[in-house]
Amino acid sequence: MLVALGPHGPVGGLLESVGLHHLAFTFTGLVLASTLYSMPFMVQPLKDAFGGVGQRMTEAAATLRAGARDRFFSVVLPLSRRGLLTAITLTFAHTVGEFGVVLMVGGNIPGQTRVLSIAIYDHAESMDYAGAHLLAGGLLATSFLMLLTVYALNRRYRVVHP
Repeated sequence: MLVALGPHGPVGGLLESVGLHHLAFTFTGLVLASTLYSMPFMVQPLKDAFGGVGQRMTEAAATLRAGARDRFFSVVLPLSRRGLLTAITLTFAHTVGEFGVVLMVGGNIPGQTRVLSIAIYDHAESMDYAGAHLLAGGLLATSFLMLLTVYALNRRYRVVHP
């Protein structure tokens, strides 16, 4: 990713050739690399959610002359809401806690590309364990609240298939 987004890579080189800045060591590049790296955490829950809808519902919508796009947005997506929420949450949580890709592509530029996982590392490296523990505790509390929210929303939007 670093090579691809850098000034001599395919993406960074293309951006530079049209007068834009390459994406290595930028927040935009960091978000792009983290998203691509975390994508597998989204694919499996989405696959299971879409597979769980079944053909009966989409076939019934097709008999009512719903096109493919309408069937997806009106039938499949609402019935897959729980899996979609799980996929988004897993991907977001993985991205927030990511360290390697963040450090490699984004670097550790204060005010630009420093993220929570890197800040925890910096505190621990400088032996400020109290600061590291405080940040890690905040990250843990945020993760717990996210899981509770997802659990509550999934219970609320529980779908029973006929």
